[in-house]
Amino acid sequence: MKNNFLRLILLLFTTAMFAQVDKVSVVSNDEGMKLVVNGKDFMINGMNWDFIPIGTNTVDANFWNKSDDIIKAGLDTEMSLLKNMNVNVIRQYTGVPAKWIKYIYEKYGIYTMLNHSFGRYGLTLDGVWTPVTIYSEARTQDYLLSEIETLVKEYKNTPGLLMYLLGNENNYGLFWQGAETEDFPDDQERINFIGESRGRPMYKLMNEAAKKIKLMDATHPVAICNGDVLFIDIVAEECKDVDIYGTNTYRGASFTDMFKVVKEKLNKPLMFTEFGADAFNAIKNSEDQKSQAYYMVSNWKEIYENAAGLAKEDNSIGGFTFQFSDGWWKFGFDDRKNADKHDNNASWANGGYGIDLAPGENNMNEEWFGICAKGATDPRGLYELYPRAAYYALKEAHQLNPYDEGVTEEFVKNHFDNIQLMDAVLKARGDKAALIGEKAGKISISNLRAEFTTFNTGGSLLTTPETADPNESVYPNELGFDHMQSYFIGVEGNPAPNMKANVNFNILGNVAENPIDEIFYENTGRSFSVNTDDGNVTITDPNRVKIYNAEFEWNAKEFDLRGFYRTGHFHWGYEGDFFGLYPEANYGPNLDIYNGEISGIEIDGKGALDGLKAAFGPQLWWGANPAVLLKYSTQINHWDITGVYHEDIDDVGEAVTSIAIPLPKTRRVTLHAEKEFGKFGFEIGGIWGGQPLNGREFQIAEDNPNYNEGGSNPKYIIYNDKINSDDNWGAKAKITYSGGAFNWYGQAAYMGLVANGGADQTKTFTGWRLKDTGSGNQTNILSGFTFQVGDFQIAPNFLWQKPIVEAMPNDVQSPGRLRNIQDDPFAVRANRETTAGELLISFDPTPGTWMYEWDNDRAEDAKFAFNLGFVFRHQPTAQDAAIGFLANRSAFAFPNATPAQDLWEVNSRIVSKVDTDLGLIANLYFGNAQSNGSDERLIERIGGDIRLIYNKLKLTHSFKINDWGPFDYHRDFNLTYPVQLMLDLSTTLGKPDWFILPNTQIGIRGTWRGLNEYSPRYSPNVVPPNTFPAVPAISSVGFGDGNEWEIRTYIHINIGK
Repeated sequence: MKNNFLRLILLLFTTAMFAQVDKVSVVSNDEGMKLVVNGKDFMINGMNWDFIPIGTNTVDANFWNKSDDIIKAGLDTEMSLLKNMNVNVIRQYTGVPAKWIKYIYEKYGIYTMLNHSFGRYGLTLDGVWTPVTIYSEARTQDYLLSEIETLVKEYKNTPGLLMYLLGNENNYGLFWQGAETEDFPDDQERINFIGESRGRPMYKLMNEAAKKIKLMDATHPVAICNGDVLFIDIVAEECKDVDIYGTNTYRGASFTDMFKVVKEKLNKPLMFTEFGADAFNAIKNSEDQKSQAYYMVSNWKEIYENAAGLAKEDNSIGGFTFQFSDGWWKFGFDDRKNADKHDNNASWANGGYGIDLAPGENNMNEEWFGICAKGATDPRGLYELYPRAAYYALKEAHQLNPYDEGVTEEFVKNHFDNIQLMDAVLKARGDKAALIGEKAGKISISNLRAEFTTFNTGGSLLTTPETADPNESVYPNELGFDHMQSYFIGVEGNPAPNMKANVNFNILGNVAENPIDEIFYENTGRSFSVNTDDGNVTITDPNRVKIYNAEFEWNAKEFDLRGFYRTGHFHWGYEGDFFGLYPEANYGPNLDIYNGEISGIEIDGKGALDGLKAAFGPQLWWGANPAVLLKYSTQINHWDITGVYHEDIDDVGEAVTSIAIPLPKTRRVTLHAEKEFGKFGFEIGGIWGGQPLNGREFQIAEDNPNYNEGGSNPKYIIYNDKINSDDNWGAKAKITYSGGAFNWYGQAAYMGLVANGGADQTKTFTGWRLKDTGSGNQTNILSGFTFQVGDFQIAPNFLWQKPIVEAMPNDVQSPGRLRNIQDDPFAVRANRETTAGELLISFDPTPGTWMYEWDNDRAEDAKFAFNLGFVFRHQPTAQDAAIGFLANRSAFAFPNATPAQDLWEVNSRIVSKVDTDLGLIANLYFGNAQSNGSDERLIERIGGDIRLIYNKLKLTHSFKINDWGPFDYHRDFNLTYPVQLMLDLSTTLGKPDWFILPNTQIGIRGTWRGLNEYSPRYSPNVVPPNTFPAVPAISSVGFGDGNEWEIRTYIHINIGK
């Protein structure tokens, strides 16, 4: 009993000793400067580490919010690799839970240097996201010091914590914002000014933070992370209480005089928080593992040679290689795009890396710095790593401990001379082969997808028959059961490391004929009849195999070339396309529903061609004419100048939906200038467009002063006019004020009759709905402001627009008629006379994941966020005629237009990400609306959709009351349903996506619609086929609403992209 008691005491004592916090200190003696951990000299063999799967970025990866089993699986894979190469410290940013720092340390013996970015990438102050941190502001200082205090309280007793690190080259952040690295300014006077005005307050605040940390935690030192030695003299004056000088340094194979400068200027230990080389050769435009290993091994040799006791500068305590795995998310991060693309863009130039440096060219490829290549993301959000040559070379390098007995400068030299880079390259070939095997070589199957769907339908008081009539081609063709199979096969080619192409084919099985949503991608496989010399011939199996989409990409040294067919592209609105000549071409499910097409080629110039972009194709966006566009951007006297040229080569073929109506063939040129003056931004631009329309006639109707009702004088006098060169010109100007809690903009435009631009697809400050339509034939003014109160933002907005030539009146007499965009040079539609206002209220407690960013459905991390908007439009005049489509998708112009009418709507978006397993997104609306066509009936509608994800389950619900159906013709012809309900429940192999993307899933969907006199297929007294006499048995008067319903089951199997 006594022995058992002693064993228990010993066990508890041993456990307590193991779990206790390490004592870490900086020691300076005759040998030099060292880091000492628990009484032992400690050389940092560090690694910059993160866990960001392909397709995600630092905002939405959320590794630490995943379930414990997934986190452990990810850590066990990566920490095993790190331990294997003798890494003993990783650099992690705040946000990592303390328990995982402890887990990594206790299981793998790897410490964590905890990094607080200290405002490097912006701050949320008083509920306002501030992208550039002003360290001299009192509220910024209070906020950062408060964060530091919270940080130390949370982590100071964590086993495995090595030290605190403040910032990440924040001195560079004084010149630019964001995560993408740029070339550094070469204006020394400006550099000095920034250093004194913005740098000195920052370093002073860092020192205050260091003092606060050391007061709260005496067992862990404090370092700062500076960019190289920029402003080191200010650091020496202001950061006297900082223990260690950390630096992100990229000088090539040698750090040159870095050790000496730091010793002389600061007399502090030197720690390299980042250094390394990318594994991509910008000259060869291909992967180059050997050069990466060469630079990294050379760097580590100098780090060890300058350790204490080796008779050089004796101030090196180690460093952190940058980085463990490739960061696919980096290029394009500010726009939240291309996170699934391994971009080879060289974003900055560095003469220290001469192997791939060409005169006047960039050579640093941000996405290729990993010493491990990254594999595909699996359904759990995990991936494999494939070590490069640098991994194996550094594994040998880290076998050396410069503090071991007998280690001399000559010993270090011999150790590194014995590292054979070619051996490391050969070892890595197996990993590269495995990675290529994962990607399956030069030609591979990129995707296999099978979709199996069943439909069971029913209803009452509707025209859909119980049994299909073989002599009729109407859809839905009957009530009852049907099924459908649709298969997709993708083939990818990689003829070179910098080129790839992908094409996806669709293969149809049976095509269902009874779905109540009768328009869908596969319906082109339905049988149809054609007239021939031999009579009608029925084509029973059309379009059984067709190309679904395709794209290619060629990243050359001088340009990036992309081709697309039904895969889409982004707009140029944030790149100087002030008038929206090149719109975005991402249409979601609608492109499939209406079997739309977009196709073309984009070219981005690089190097000497930097600033030049071009696009060419038969249909660059849905409804576009065959066209070529050229854009060139440059800077003149600190003004950003952009010119865009657009030439339609021909008229487009027949349109298929009112969503994408082509405009008349045109030619356009725009010029735009932009500059910031402090908190003010100024934009001004001009447009010349529509010249091919010059000389075309159009009608104008004016009130007849001699009109007498019932008399011989008509109500309107009809004039014929022609487009002339004065109608080709337009201009627009915009002023913004960005004041943090208060922001304001104002803009105005004059657009000639045919000086058509495109709708404004950019966002100014918030998610306003009233925007410039970009149409010709108008004058407009817009203005709005945002005001932040805590986590709430209040944002009123105003629009006034008026056409130069008004719409033709609905009651115009012959020979007058309403204009339409297909038969006339212009028409009044979106540019109708409007005076409008809106009020948008947003509650967004985590503005770092901005509610109005395009990927917010995925990225939002707030427990609860919402907005509430109210929009009112006073529209005192009517419009010209819209273009509609008949059942066979042939186009026509409506004879009339909806009348003058005031419209209003209340809308709201609600997002709740309770945790990584549970989230909800809802979109709601309520208001009145007009049809696109000529029906005068005003509808008052309410509706919304709700999506809920819990673990692997996804629930989607939508409801509409007195609203149009799902297709374009419903709004065109003002066809509404009294009630529409849909409920969809599915489960997936991995975590469901908030976006509609191919996935392996199984689900069931129910749809129910009420029918009344305004609904298609409603017929309470329908006569069944083959009935005699063919007259209704009873009158339809007094009948209630009908209904139609559908129960759909589906299994989707998706392998690959």
